[in-house]
Amino acid sequence: MARQPVVYILASPSGRALYIGVTTDMGRRLEEHRRGLSEHTSRYNITKLVYLESHETAPNAIEREKQLKRWRREKKIALIESANPEWLDLSNEVF
Repeated sequence: MARQPVVYILASPSGRALYIGVTTDMGRRLEEHRRGLSEHTSRYNITKLVYLESHETAPNAIEREKQLKRWRREKKIALIESANPEWLDLSNEVF
């Protein structure tokens, strides 16, 4: 059975560095980030899940990921804060 695709945003502890990705296995992907298997997230210690949205299809999720990556930083922060104003690590709630 296929898992539902999600678009996610990770942040560094300070919130200065952000990473946007898409996956169908958030638990596995988050573990990869935390184990340092992604060069960018490892370099900037980007491991805190601060935003997550589900999509019906992988193409929809990929298109949304691309859209978010084109946004200016201020707009990304506003999106995060609209759903997670305290910038809590959502991985505790999701898993």
